[in-house]
Amino acid sequence: MANPNYNFEKRQKELARKKKKEEKRLRKVQVDDNQPKDTQPMSENGDNSVPTNDLW
Repeated sequence: MANPNYNFEKRQKELARKKKKEEKRLRKVQVDDNQPKDTQPMSENGDNSVPTNDLW
Protein backbone atom coordinates (compact mmCIF):
# COMPACT_ATOMS: atom_id res chain seq x y z
CA MET A 1 0.00 0.00 0.00
CA ALA A 2 1.28 3.48 -0.88
CA ASN A 3 1.98 6.04 1.78
CA PRO A 4 -0.17 9.19 1.76
CA ASN A 5 1.60 12.28 0.48
CA TYR A 6 0.83 14.81 3.19
CA ASN A 7 3.04 17.45 1.61
CA PHE A 8 0.88 17.41 -1.52
CA GLU A 9 -2.32 17.77 0.53
CA LYS A 10 -0.80 20.60 2.55
CA ARG A 11 0.32 22.40 -0.61
CA GLN A 12 -3.14 22.05 -2.16
CA LYS A 13 -4.74 23.52 0.98
CA GLU A 14 -2.27 26.40 0.93
CA LEU A 15 -2.99 27.12 -2.73
CA ALA A 16 -6.75 27.03 -2.12
CA ARG A 17 -6.36 29.37 0.86
CA LYS A 18 -4.25 31.81 -1.16
CA LYS A 19 -6.74 31.75 -4.03
CA LYS A 20 -9.65 32.43 -1.70
CA LYS A 21 -7.77 35.25 0.02
CA GLU A 22 -6.90 36.85 -3.33
CA GLU A 23 -10.52 36.65 -4.51
CA LYS A 24 -11.65 38.30 -1.28
CA ARG A 25 -9.06 41.05 -1.72
CA LEU A 26 -10.23 41.69 -5.28
CA ARG A 27 -13.86 41.89 -4.12
CA LYS A 28 -12.91 44.45 -1.48
CA VAL A 29 -11.00 46.52 -4.05
CA GLN A 30 -13.97 46.37 -6.42
CA VAL A 31 -16.38 47.50 -3.68
CA ASP A 32 -14.06 50.36 -2.76
CA ASP A 33 -13.88 51.45 -6.40
CA ASN A 34 -17.68 51.53 -6.68
CA GLN A 35 -18.02 54.00 -3.82
CA PRO A 36 -17.32 57.62 -4.73
CA LYS A 37 -14.43 59.07 -2.77
CA ASP A 38 -15.40 62.75 -2.81
CA THR A 39 -18.78 62.38 -1.09
CA GLN A 40 -19.17 62.22 2.65
CA PRO A 41 -21.76 59.97 4.26
CA MET A 42 -24.91 61.69 5.48
CA SER A 43 -25.54 61.76 9.20
CA GLU A 44 -28.30 59.52 10.47
CA ASN A 45 -30.66 62.35 11.34
CA GLY A 46 -30.26 64.06 7.96
CA ASP A 47 -28.66 67.15 9.47
CA ASN A 48 -26.49 68.74 6.79
CA SER A 49 -25.32 71.66 8.93
CA VAL A 50 -21.63 72.44 9.22
CA PRO A 51 -20.27 71.72 12.70
CA THR A 52 -18.86 74.72 14.50
CA ASN A 53 -15.97 74.77 16.92
CA ASP A 54 -17.09 77.86 18.88
CA LEU A 55 -19.02 76.03 21.59
CA TRP A 56 -17.57 78.04 24.47
